[in-house]
Amino acid sequence: MSNFWNNVNKFPKFLIVVFTGFFLTTLQPIFKLLTNKKKKIIAIIIIILFISIINYILSTMLAIN
Repeated sequence: MSNFWNNVNKFPKFLIVVFTGFFLTTLQPIFKLLTNKKKKIIAIIIIILFISIINYILSTMLAIN
């Protein structure tokens, strides 16, 4: 039974490490784009466009006015 509780105690640490690794791996190419001024502007426009599209889709799906 103590082996079970040891595994349960390790799970939150594992979950945090997995999420941190996922976000660092996903966002690393975006951070590389932000080093150049021209690419920074394009990246910001793409991010704003992506957020506005997601916002529109969710508000339409959930009937939020």
